[in-house]
Amino acid sequence: MLMGSNTNQKIIMHIDVNSAFLSWQATYEMQKGSKQDLRDIPSVVGGSTEDRRGIVLAKSISAKSYGIVTGEPLWKSRQKCPDLVVVPPNYQLYKKCSKALGELLQLYVPNIQRFSIDEFFVDYTGMEKDYGCPVSMAYKIKNKVKNELGFTVNVGVGNNKLTAKMAGELKKPDMVHTLWPSEIKTKLWPLPVRELYMVGKQTEKKLKELNIYTIGELAEANEKLLKYKFKSYANIIRSYANGIENSQVQRDSKVPAKGIGNSSTIKFDVEDKDTAYKILLSLTETVALRMRAGNYYCNIVSVSFRTSELQTYSHQRKLFTPTDITNEIFNTVKELFDESWGGEKIRQLGVRACVVKADGSEQLSIFDVADKEKQNNLDQIVDSIREKYGKTSIMRGVFADSVHKPLLGGTGDIEEAADYPSISSNL
Repeated sequence: MLMGSNTNQKIIMHIDVNSAFLSWQATYEMQKGSKQDLRDIPSVVGGSTEDRRGIVLAKSISAKSYGIVTGEPLWKSRQKCPDLVVVPPNYQLYKKCSKALGELLQLYVPNIQRFSIDEFFVDYTGMEKDYGCPVSMAYKIKNKVKNELGFTVNVGVGNNKLTAKMAGELKKPDMVHTLWPSEIKTKLWPLPVRELYMVGKQTEKKLKELNIYTIGELAEANEKLLKYKFKSYANIIRSYANGIENSQVQRDSKVPAKGIGNSSTIKFDVEDKDTAYKILLSLTETVALRMRAGNYYCNIVSVSFRTSELQTYSHQRKLFTPTDITNEIFNTVKELFDESWGGEKIRQLGVRACVVKADGSEQLSIFDVADKEKQNNLDQIVDSIREKYGKTSIMRGVFADSVHKPLLGGTGDIEEAADYPSISSNL
């Protein structure tokens, strides 16, 4: 193991379940006596076609060979592979599998951080003297997971969370990789720039406009040019391209959310503003309730929608005064929707709030105080009733005429990071 001249550097591992939902589903079904391993055939875990949530959530390696990609509609996947096996998701099962993985990791390394349902970071710094070479320990963990839990993981090892995560992505499945500082130029830099954590489709497009196609080209790109194109975001992606990232593994703690969002695919095409408003209000209520439960204010509100032609649009606005009041947030949501919707048929709507911790320092004018106190009290009463008697125990009158026609095909969940989250902002 070559770690470079600095032997005092941190040692971080990233454990990532291979095709998590599919692997967990396959393991569960084989434990029940199934003779067919979903991982060995063209198969996917996919949402309900009837609810128009028919997209690929996870795929087998065999399905990938047909060109099937995560996130694409199931009908398109079936065109690529007519014999494709589709199984519905089982989120309760996935939570149990994730918990079992976390408990197993804690038997070997006490300082772990959950990054997502199928990813963990491990701080191995200083443990090599007592527990051996980190690469040897990575293999031990990988094999233990496979033998005891029945599914495979990739383990990446590096000097920070970024390089550990990137190492684990180099080749799958069931493998261990390192990405030490001395390996950045040979292992990381030749990769396409889209492979870099934090670089999405739109960022890739802008980088290619600057003739930046590889991570190495990004790492050595002109700083002024990048800042002109990406503003403060340029510092993040250029640092990541050079393997620089300094956040800590957050042991036994939940990192504060940067954003809380909720979205839904609707069972019918939304064609009028009143129906869209009702759905947006329902989503806003859930977002605001979660904000108050976490003691957050939102300072930026965004609205997104996807048309029946699968075109996605979004619009956001920074608030003059941070708030956690449902009606205030919804007023902004309506304005954003009105400004961005051109009358297209809508199949999915979403509301998202960038949040900050509430510290009691909100600035109010004397004209705001009475109304805000009234709104706050109302929200708190509604929250307490729903917490005690269930989410449907109290609802707004505007939803009364929608009981016969459910508006939502399902709700999303808390987003523990911004659209381009830094590694330190996730679970």
